Amino acid sequence: MNAADARELAANFDLQDLTPGFYADPYPTYRALRDYEPVKRLRNGSFFLTRYDDLVTAYKNTKAFSSDKKLEFAPKYGPSLLYEHHTTSLVFNDPPAHTRVRRLIMGALSPRAIAEMEPALIALVDRLLDAIEAKGKFELIGDFASAIPVEVIGNLLDVPHEERGPLRDWSLAILGALEPVLSPEQFSRGNEAVKDFLIYLEDLVARRRARPGNPERDVLTRLIQGETHGEGNGERLSEKELLHNCIFLLNAGHETTTNLIGNGLVALLQHPAEKRRLLQAPELIRTAVEEILRYESSNQLGNRMTTERVELGGITLEPGTFVTLCIGAANRDPAQFEDPERFDVTRISNKHLAFGTGAHQCAGMALARLEGAIAISRFLKRFPNYTLTGEPVRGGRVRFRGFMSVPCAVEG
Repeated sequence: MNAADARELAANFDLQDLTPGFYADPYPTYRALRDYEPVKRLRNGSFFLTRYDDLVTAYKNTKAFSSDKKLEFAPKYGPSLLYEHHTTSLVFNDPPAHTRVRRLIMGALSPRAIAEMEPALIALVDRLLDAIEAKGKFELIGDFASAIPVEVIGNLLDVPHEERGPLRDWSLAILGALEPVLSPEQFSRGNEAVKDFLIYLEDLVARRRARPGNPERDVLTRLIQGETHGEGNGERLSEKELLHNCIFLLNAGHETTTNLIGNGLVALLQHPAEKRRLLQAPELIRTAVEEILRYESSNQLGNRMTTERVELGGITLEPGTFVTLCIGAANRDPAQFEDPERFDVTRISNKHLAFGTGAHQCAGMALARLEGAIAISRFLKRFPNYTLTGEPVRGGRVRFRGFMSVPCAVEG
């Protein structure tokens, strides 16, 4: 793309009016914005940030860049269950509410607790691979990528296996309602999913109160019981906080990890030389997972609101300005990453922002990395010659980048 075309692309960009080509491949647009309008004012008065350093500034300055979404979501959702959910969740709150919930969750995601999950995770992945081998032709997302995190998060909350069926559909509906443009159908589907989720969780919580689990491994029991601080003062979540943060955990741990696995296995097919390198040196799986997270970030967008006057790149943002953080663009910023458009499974010093940074850095990132590493490495070892049998279908979203369907085959 020449400079004139890139300037025009940046000048005409608006998050409320995206083309099918953008959903298929947003990176040329991100590159044009980074080069020509890195602090882009959109038609609705909000700003769209694409430079790595600007995103780090916003992530780390929680005083100037608020994560509280009450003002932003009120006109979008009205007095709905979607509004209640997204303004109660851990990720869309500032301290002290954010700190309180995060501390309770992190206690059950300690390095020891995650290490103890590894044998069960390996067994789960191997069972899925056995089923794939028996079929020969399979659907990468439905038969593999999405089945892993829903089981892992289900185990964390100790959701009975026979009750996990609706979790993925509920998650997709609720997260789909976070898109920049919300259709009436998406709004209705999201609200119904929150309602059904709450009804289910009220019953699950009642059962868990009656028969608590081990709070060191059962996140739901830990959230119910809270923690004891200081002189025995118990800190517990309200019933609303408890239910909505359970929904958040199931959603956040599900789709982003599904996308990590799906994006990774498709990217390796698209870059056969890198696939060969990984097959020849399986110990590269850790750096490969980090590169997948950078190159095709599962979560492409974040949001903040300024609480004070801020200057970025010579542009002043007044208090109360809504800001979109473009993770997908920042993770390909040449000021931070050498040859950023190249997919390189050996890339080192890969300080990508797929999990954010600062106080809101993803609480489950160690678990997501473990799931991605085990799923992709064991898949490749078992099926090094997997192939596509049809065109992969993207999820049709800009905030969460992944596939809805990837038809594949393995050698019998």
